[in-house]
This record gives sequence, structure tokens and C-alpha cells, in this order.
Amino acid sequence: MNDEQNRREFITTVAKSCLGVSAILSAQDMLGIQKTAQLPTAKNVIFLYMSGGMTHIDTFDPKPDNGDVMGETTAIDTSADGIQLGNWLPETAKQMHRASLIRTLQSNQGAHAQANYLLHTSYQRRGTIVHPTMGAWISKERYKLNSSLPSNVRINGGSDVLGSGYLEKKHGPLPLGNPNAGIQNIKAAKYVEQSTYSKRNDIAGKFNKSFLDEFPQKQVRAYTDLYDDAIRLMKSTDLEAFDLTKEDETIRSMYGDNNFGQGCLLARRLVETGVRYVEVQLGGWDMHNDVFGNMETRGATLDFGLSALLKDLDRRGLLSETMVVVATEFGRSPEIKPGRVGRDHHPSAFSALVAGGGIKQGYVHGKSDKRGHYVDEDPVKMEDLNATIAYAMGMDINKTIYSPSGRPFKIANAGEVITDILA
Repeated sequence: MNDEQNRREFITTVAKSCLGVSAILSAQDMLGIQKTAQLPTAKNVIFLYMSGGMTHIDTFDPKPDNGDVMGETTAIDTSADGIQLGNWLPETAKQMHRASLIRTLQSNQGAHAQANYLLHTSYQRRGTIVHPTMGAWISKERYKLNSSLPSNVRINGGSDVLGSGYLEKKHGPLPLGNPNAGIQNIKAAKYVEQSTYSKRNDIAGKFNKSFLDEFPQKQVRAYTDLYDDAIRLMKSTDLEAFDLTKEDETIRSMYGDNNFGQGCLLARRLVETGVRYVEVQLGGWDMHNDVFGNMETRGATLDFGLSALLKDLDRRGLLSETMVVVATEFGRSPEIKPGRVGRDHHPSAFSALVAGGGIKQGYVHGKSDKRGHYVDEDPVKMEDLNATIAYAMGMDINKTIYSPSGRPFKIANAGEVITDILA
């Protein structure tokens, strides 16, 4: 058993294996597990981040009875009874029986950087502290499934990558700028023999140990951890998971010949090999101008990548244990701006898609008004979305963690689990 696996999970896992569901409940009661934590229904998370503010009207929350807000978008039926999507997502529509929608997300942030920060950390951006992202929390709170691979990977992210925050740096994401390139500079130089390389590492390790013994601060230890993790990764037999050339060309083409589609494929390969959290970014959603021309291309990129991912995970038996989340920092206005034919920032009502990992299938949570401008029923905060992800991963959302300065924080701030969306 991994050293990080805690006593509670061990007992409940044994109960599940040997005694059945009723015994799990008894074991939970016996241990005093709160309702803010549960046995994990998800082993992994693939988080598809639509950077720039994805338009909900044209994707996950069309309003077919209000042509003035729809513009060139039409609503199409899906494989889930009673659920419609924008016509730009025909392949995703065929997979809606595997997924659910949240149509009542709200944010109190209307600028990109601040809203992105809130989505990823559940906290507002402050100058005095940097908060960890959900990927960092999962890396810290959930034991590794593969000891030689990172628990947290981000694909297609920019240079302003949010990461470990006040947690140790080893919990931050491994950034991959191009999924087709895999991990760069992972092999030792050819002119250095293995014996020489090992000897140099041993000498560096002795120097580092002396320094760490004298200065045992977290920042010093973080450098050593990072170096050790890199060495383990270099020696791992699972490095092929990062190499998309090992994948059948038919599967690669199914995902789409672009960085997002190939990033989704890489995400599938990584969770299959034991990576806990993978984020794949698709930018270009800041559609202040020519929203329908942009949707024709951006929508197709999302459509092929997302639908292929859901089909592929399900075919391989991975969807039941992998939570797929499609989310954005805010939506876009129902009003189509004349002249530029665009939609502006809109944080008061927007949507997300969630699937797998204990999520209901073919379900819609909440309802926005007839124009998609405000929330009518069951509002959901960004913190609630993150609390639901953490809960599905078996994490206690009421656990208090202290920053180095002694300030108390929780994984999803004051977020509440969206229980209605859980199977």
C-alpha cells in the first residue's frame, strides 16, 4: 500500500472488497466520516478549460424560443431526452447520454485573470497570497497511482500557469506546451555515460543533503523534490504515455488534428497510466467580434476533441472512474452586439459539462432564464463546482489547511457539493 494512503481509505476499501456496500456505510459511520467526504467515485480528473469565456448560448444552453439571442445558432436534439445543444456541437450531442450539464454557474468576477483564478482556486485573487489549484490539491491529498509519473499535468497552458500556490512546488502541474512534442529534454546527453551520470548525481545528492540538513525550509526542499521527481521520470518505463506516436492513427484522427484534440488524447493516455489530474486548455473563446464565424471553427475543435474523449474513455472502461469537466471562467452576453456581431463578458449565468466519475448521465442541473441572462433555479458558484470535483475524488472539503503564514483555508473555500448531479 502507498505510504500516503490513509487509515480511513484503507478500512473502507477493505470493507468494500470484502463486505459489500452496507459494510462500507458501517465503516464510514464507525470512523465518523463527515458528509463533506466520501469514498471516491472518481480516480482521475480531466479538466477541459475553455479559456476566454465560452459562450453558453451557442453551446450548452441554447434558447430556441428567443431568436434575438440565438443569432445564427440553432438548437439541436441530443442522445439525452429533453437536452439540446447549439448546432456547433453535433458530435457532442451524440454523447450527451453519457454526460450532464450545469446551466446555472455564476461568478462574481468579470475580468479574465480574476475569473480564471477563481475558477481554478475557488478564491479571489489577492496580492498577499497565491492559492493552490484543484490539480495541486489533488496531488497533495490523493496518493499517487503511479509513483514515477507526476500527479498533475497541464497541456496547452500559457506562461501564466497557476500552480501549487502555497503548497510545495512538487504539487504544481507539469506543463506541456505541445501535446505532440511530449516531454522535452527528458533523456541524458548522449555524450555522458550512465556510470558518469550516476556518479554526478550521487555527488550532487550529497551536497544537497548537507545544505538541506542545515536549511530545512520548504523552499529548499522543493528544489530537491523537483530534481528527484525529474530523475524518477527520466527512468520511468511509462514515459511512452507522453508519446502520441504510439497511438493508432485512426484514434488520433478521431480526436482532431489540432493541439486541443491531441491534448485530449494525451490526457486519456495519462489517466490510463495513473496520472490523477490533467488539464487541457482551449483558448480563443473571447468572442467580442464575429461570434458565429468563430464558433464555426472553435466549436468544431471542441466538438471533435470532447466527443472523442467521452467515447474513448467509455470504450476503454475508464469513464466510470474518470471525471471529465468542461468549464470556463464566465459566459458571454445573450445580447449580440450590432456591427461587430459579438458577445461580451457575462458572469451572471453560464454553463459547464461534467461526465463520468460518479456523475449522473443525461441530466441538467439548474435553469437560466428565457434569455440565458440570469439564473432562474439552483445557482452554482465556481466554488461549488470545485467542491463537487473534490468530493467525487474522496477529499474532505471541510478539512482546514494552513498556509505558511498560518492562515486557514479549505480546498474549495466555502463551496458546497452539487449533490443533485451525483449518481
